Amino acid sequence: MPECIYIRINEKNPNPHDIERAVEVLKHGGIIIYPTDTVYGIGCNISNSKAVERIIKIKGQKPKDAHFSFICHDLSHISDFAKVDNPTFKLMKRNLPGPFTFILPGLNRVPDYFISRQKTVGIRIPNNSIPLEIVNLLGKPILTTSLKDDDELIEYTTDPEQIFENYKELVDMVIDGGYGNNIPSTIVDCTSGEAIVIRKGLGELV
Repeated sequence: MPECIYIRINEKNPNPHDIERAVEVLKHGGIIIYPTDTVYGIGCNISNSKAVERIIKIKGQKPKDAHFSFICHDLSHISDFAKVDNPTFKLMKRNLPGPFTFILPGLNRVPDYFISRQKTVGIRIPNNSIPLEIVNLLGKPILTTSLKDDDELIEYTTDPEQIFENYKELVDMVIDGGYGNNIPSTIVDCTSGEAIVIRKGLGELV
């Protein structure tokens, strides 16, 4: 594997050239670590099964237990991946971009490794311009999953330099967007016709 790239990107004003470098890594089947509006995430191009398998291996999980989500640029392509009724769409529109993962019924065209045992998918539109610009330029969502720490006391590593030291042998690029949060997203299950918070995280629904 080529040497891992470490790159600093300013969230308030992302350099287009740096965003292009991240997209090139994804287009060539690479794995990137990047900031979100909550904890740091690890992700890849959703249509590259080998990259997805690498992430499953890094996480030490079985495919159906991996709890992957998509990062989308906006709500315009949600219906390509999930069934969204009108109340749910309005709820998502009010709260996104933001620190939420919305669980929705998945569609058959979604790759198998994104569909949970319950036939659902997770959707993220984080309030952070770095992953949003990457997804926008890539032209499709990226897989995302939280970067958990092996340390029992520290659930999420917030220091990007430490993340680089921990993962430089496993991934292709680490994006330093400043210190991350140590509180994950709020998970909202919208599969039963009403919104149910199944994990309280950073977000407060409005």
